[in-house]
Amino acid sequence: MLLDWVRQFAGWGGGPAGDPEGARLPSRGQFLRLMQRERARADRAGSQFSLLALGIDRAPGGAWSGQGRATLHHLLRLLKRRLRVTDDVGWLDQRHLGVILPDTPAWGAWALVDDLCLAFPTDVPLFHCKVYVYPAEGPDAADADADGIADQAARRKPPGAGPCPAQPLEPLFVQRLPAWKRGLDIGGATFGLLLLAPVLLLVAAAIKLSSGGPVLFLQWRRGLGARPFRLYKFRSMVADAEARKAEVLGLNERDGPVFKIEQDPRVTRLGRWLRKTSLDELPQLWNVFRGDMSLVGPRPLPLTEADGCRGWYRHRTDVTPGITCFWQVRPRDVPFVEWMRMDARYPRSRSLLGDLILLLRTVPAVLLRRNQ
Repeated sequence: MLLDWVRQFAGWGGGPAGDPEGARLPSRGQFLRLMQRERARADRAGSQFSLLALGIDRAPGGAWSGQGRATLHHLLRLLKRRLRVTDDVGWLDQRHLGVILPDTPAWGAWALVDDLCLAFPTDVPLFHCKVYVYPAEGPDAADADADGIADQAARRKPPGAGPCPAQPLEPLFVQRLPAWKRGLDIGGATFGLLLLAPVLLLVAAAIKLSSGGPVLFLQWRRGLGARPFRLYKFRSMVADAEARKAEVLGLNERDGPVFKIEQDPRVTRLGRWLRKTSLDELPQLWNVFRGDMSLVGPRPLPLTEADGCRGWYRHRTDVTPGITCFWQVRPRDVPFVEWMRMDARYPRSRSLLGDLILLLRTVPAVLLRRNQ
């Protein structure tokens, strides 16, 4: 909140070094936690909030120039006068200040930019600006890049006057793979592909001999930051299964936006065995090796199912999807909301020990078929 920020501004550090004023703001990690708190509040209240990313020019080496210091000084002075007690300010990175604006749509964020631009000294370089909104739904969420503009005052639009340029906030919550996790993925995927190469060849030959069509089934899924990628599986259904999906939609046995049938008539006889033994999932080791997936992480959903998730359900895409996670080591008859809770818990509890435990628990879960 602004009162807390004023106290921090008066004598608490954590931001980029080399500037007395900026160093008193919350650092990138601290500001990210403030963003996560506001996202959780917006999810509970069903509200929308905006984030201003205010860019300040710095020297190529990252040091503050005289003009950059002047821009930062006047920007902080104007923000302290203009912001509400519910707003937060901190560092998004070394070059961008972030301003969290609760209960504010994109047009309201641009109204604040208006005021800042109009009050900014003409002899001081102007900041750059982007506006992000969460959730990125509704008339204010239009994909546009407003970076580097100097005429932000002309962009103010009242409610109902048309879309204001804003970008979805979700990508800013993305958590990249730590070095230990990527190392575990590369080592585990390489070892698995080499060790299981004879099994992969036998399964591929069995699929080709038992039914016409391709050996692999390729499907677009939502991955890290909701970006689509192609997931590889051994084909366990008839070749035209996707074209026949409309015929079996009424047989869906799962709640929520996901589609699942225990006795799907499109599954081949060999495919039922592959699914029971989870051998159909083995080609995803290649996805792990490529970096599309991780050994451990929330299962990636098909595009239509992922797009049906709303609110906090989408927190699962903050991290790289995986082959196994909490849901895979438990019976699959849990309600959809409980499945999403388990997936949303993983980004908050990710650790090397936790991943190793989940991998070890996956083995008996597959052998005993508890995950069917």
